[in-house]
Amino acid sequence: MNIIKSLVAVSALACAALSSAAYAQSASTTFDVTITITSTCSIDAPAATDVDFGTNASTETDIDAAGQLNVNCTPGTDYDIALNEGLNAAGGGITARAMANGADLVPYQLYQDAGRSVVWGDTLDTNTLAGTGTGAVQALPVYGRVPSASFPAATYVDTVTATVTY
Repeated sequence: MNIIKSLVAVSALACAALSSAAYAQSASTTFDVTITITSTCSIDAPAATDVDFGTNASTETDIDAAGQLNVNCTPGTDYDIALNEGLNAAGGGITARAMANGADLVPYQLYQDAGRSVVWGDTLDTNTLAGTGTGAVQALPVYGRVPSASFPAATYVDTVTATVTY
């Protein structure tokens, strides 16, 4: 019985010696962990609010209103926001913006500033609004003015397209 115990003990010691000898050396390597992030911008979430001039008497002039665009761009991403001429300018460009009711048109203009001195257009680097993304939604006011309401009584509408270029 002592011989069996001795053989078991010797076998266990031999296995332990072989096991530790098998892990006595090592090798290593390196590897990279990467990600590529692309710039992106959205201009639709949350949705834009309308420039609503409300209800006005036909004798009123310089009627002001404001709406809002919301842009969300990757942090550090430069962007420009353009506003087109709308649906009723008949190819006359941003200076011919008009709200329509049938053939009747009410001229208006959209501006980048509350003083209504900087027209908001669609020519990059000329009359678009430039900014830099923060990674959060940036609220951008759109200021509007109707110079005169001296037109037939009706509801007038135009649709303007806002485009962000980045």
